[in-house]
Formats: sequence, C-alpha cells, structure tokens
Amino acid sequence: MNSYIEKVDFFKGNDPEAIAKEYGTPVYVCSEEIIRKHMHDVSQVIIKYPYTANYSVKANTNIHILKLALEEGLNCDAMSVGEIKMLEAAGFPYDRIFFIPNNVSDEEMQYAIERGIMTSLDSLSQLKQFGELNRGGKCAVRINPGVGAGHCEKVVTGGKKTKFGIAEEDIPEIFEICKEYDLTIAGINQHIGSGFMTPDPYLQAVDNLLRIALQFKDLEFIDFGGGYGIPYHKLEDDEADYPMEDFKKRLEPILDYFVDSYGKAPLFKSEPGRYCVAEGVVLLGRVHAVKQNAGHAYAGCDIGMNVLVRPSMYDSWHDVEVLRAGKVVSRDSLETITLCGNICESGDLLAKDRKLPKIEKGDLVALLDAGAYGWSMCSTYNSRPRPAEVMVMKDGSVKLIRRRETYEDLMRLF
Repeated sequence: MNSYIEKVDFFKGNDPEAIAKEYGTPVYVCSEEIIRKHMHDVSQVIIKYPYTANYSVKANTNIHILKLALEEGLNCDAMSVGEIKMLEAAGFPYDRIFFIPNNVSDEEMQYAIERGIMTSLDSLSQLKQFGELNRGGKCAVRINPGVGAGHCEKVVTGGKKTKFGIAEEDIPEIFEICKEYDLTIAGINQHIGSGFMTPDPYLQAVDNLLRIALQFKDLEFIDFGGGYGIPYHKLEDDEADYPMEDFKKRLEPILDYFVDSYGKAPLFKSEPGRYCVAEGVVLLGRVHAVKQNAGHAYAGCDIGMNVLVRPSMYDSWHDVEVLRAGKVVSRDSLETITLCGNICESGDLLAKDRKLPKIEKGDLVALLDAGAYGWSMCSTYNSRPRPAEVMVMKDGSVKLIRRRETYEDLMRLF
C-alpha cells in the first residue's frame, strides 16, 4: 500500500498543511466517518441474542468522540470517576455506563453507587468494600479467565501473570461475601488483553467464561471484554484487518451452546476500545531537523513521547507517511531513517530505522492509527503543552474538538 491517507481520503479534500498551520503541530486529526464506521461494526458483533457493545473510553475520552458513541448506540465502560464525568458531560445516562475500576478508594466507589451505576469489582477485597458501602446492592465481578493475549506483555490483562480479576478458584469466596453483605451478582466480566489480531484467544476466553458463568445463577449480563486489534503494519507489510466476520461466525455457536445449557440468554456485552477509534485518527507533526549521527540518519519532529507515548512505552509500531506541500510523498524511493521527537530522553523515538521517503526539514509527518491511547495518555513532560484535536466531519468541514493547551494552562495549578 503506497498511502493509507489517500486510499481512505482521510482529509476529505482538506489540505493537511492548512490544518497544521491553523491549529499548530503536533495536532491529532480525527475522522468522523471512520470512527462512526468502526463503532457501528462493533455494535453488530452479536445479532441473534441481546447484546450491547460498551466502548472502553480509556482509549480516547474526547467528549465529542463519546457523543459519536452515544449516537451510534454504544454504551460505555469507565475506569475512573474522571471518565464517568466525561460521559456525564457527553450526555450518557447512568444506566448506559459500566464502571470497571480496580484498586479504588471508598470515595470513587461511592460516587458510582450514589448514581446507580453498575460496578464491577476486581478483587475479593473490593467486593467486600462494595458490600460495606452498599449492603443489599447489586454489582458485577471481574473474573480472570486464565487466558491472556495482546500486542505487548504490558497490555495482557488475563492469565496467570496479571493484576486483574478474581481467579476461578476464588469464586466460592465471592458467594460467601455476597451472603455476608446480601449482595446480588448481576453480571460477570473479563478482559484478556488488547490488540490481538486473531480471534482464537478471544473465543477461547469466551468459551471459558461461559463455562464459569454456569456457577452463577440468573445472571443479567455476561461481558466478554474487548481487545480486537487493528492493522498497525499497513504500509510495509500490508497487514490485514481483524477478521471480524469470521469471528462473528465462530462466536455464535459458542453462544448457542451456552444458552441451551443456561436456559436463557442474558445480555451479552463486549468492551471494544482500540478498534473503535485507532484507525480514525492521524497525528501530524512538523519536521524541524534532519541529521546524520555516526552513519545513522535522524529526522527530528515536534511529536515527542509526551504527545504519543506508545512507541516508547510499549515499543509500538505506527506507520508513518511523509507530506510535503500538503501532498503525500510517494514511497517509490525509500531510505532508512529514525524519526524522533523533541523530548530530552534517548527513548523518545517514534520509528526506529524505518524505511521512509526522504524527509526534509519543514515536511509534515503523519503517524497513522493514533486514535487509541494517543491523546488520552498525553503528558506535559518537559513542560510542553498538550496538542489540539480536530475532527474532519462527514461533510468535509473541520471542527476543533479540543483546543491546544497554553503555557498559561500549565501555570494555573501553582
């Protein structure tokens, strides 16, 4: 593939150079059309039985993106009071929010309890904490399914080496605590990890969770988690999309068997985050320096690890396209170069020893698939203000959906 940006008409006729000049760089550019399509796709994973897709908002909490999720019929998962407040501001009613925290204080838990937000408890101690705060209440528990998967060890959230969930062997203690505090378990949930590109581990975890579900009476819902990946290696490797249609065909008979065994179909849920938003955002940065260092070529831009931490934190791959005078530079002729940021850290590398078109000072670089865990993990490290976010609307207009931080913003807390 020579250019993903051109293939999907990402900017819908807008000049990326004009966007960069108006809003500054770096700047996150979102596509309403692509994000809506992905949200619609996950809303159709299960058709035969009651089902809802809960967008996992930690991937991208921009209120305008949350409003798209609301309009596309998705519910949402929140992991903190801050995320609940974002959902409140976006217009989500409390019965469409699922609170899935871990290791939270009484105050955070009480915030959800007072608003009637369904809460999942991640450990036996948190289940007991919930019981002390809300005797006679209704809640969910997060089960560790014994299966984990993901694009990096740091995003694997199931299996034997993770902090998340209650192990299957501890389920009898769940029932003891529920009896002590007169609690009702309305649902169970799991999450095995993030960014897997084959359905096999997910289907295995679904099968395992449904087997575990048989130990719980009259569940209202069963939440299988999310983690469907997206093809980050588009340009060099022509990586295929997650096989969603094949996954759906293989999932249905597993659900059929469970419903026959359980005697009813509870509400099934999933928790897609990355899949909803990753491909719908491109991160634009300006190249300010090119250099040779001991025979190695470097291009330095203003996308630091404070703006996109995934390459430094997870060794994550983002395809890079080079733009000059608003046009994508052809990949017909490539050279090996390392694209780095402007942060005073040796690990501030965006693309190491990557084959890219020749980069010149003043070019724009576009990091693809930056919509998940991009802005939501931004920091002000090196006292650099966080970037703006804009959205290219379906009609081609460009809308500012989060202004750029200023130096005055950085000083306000002092």
